[in-house]
Amino acid sequence: MSGVAPARSYDRASDGLRPKAIEPGFVRTATGSALISMGETRVICTASVQDGVPRWLTGSGRGWVTAEYGMLPASTGERKQRDISRGRLDGRTVEIQRLIGRSLRGVVDFGALGERTVYVDCDVLQADGGTRCASITGGMVALELACARLISEGALAHSPLTGTVAAVSCGIVDGVP
Repeated sequence: MSGVAPARSYDRASDGLRPKAIEPGFVRTATGSALISMGETRVICTASVQDGVPRWLTGSGRGWVTAEYGMLPASTGERKQRDISRGRLDGRTVEIQRLIGRSLRGVVDFGALGERTVYVDCDVLQADGGTRCASITGGMVALELACARLISEGALAHSPLTGTVAAVSCGIVDGVP
């Protein structure tokens, strides 16, 4: 262990975050959306609301939030084959979708949502590390905007959100945080 911090992008200190920006309402046709940038990583996140819930929730008066995640083929520099062309999701994609969905569901009162499903779609345009974290944070912004729109349209009496969630990744390299 050398104890010397390795060089970091954007001339940041070892505890510094990459530059970040969020453009809310990026996709005007979505109920809620955001384009999030964290360093060179760019992710479009949308929240679409549909009446109805999965079969196991029908008649419960409770809603559901689920997430889907994908990477554009050129998002990593070397072309990544689309999951759909392989006929199945790879393990990494499934794990990330589950992480996003679970993170967002942690701040939702499903009773207040009513029997609606919110689909949060996170599509990576450009990957430079941190796509999970960008998707969780951008997904939260899209979900918040979707809930605000449902309230403004009279579909919800109040927000079903009980809090907010955001994500960053951190670690220790050669003993240096």
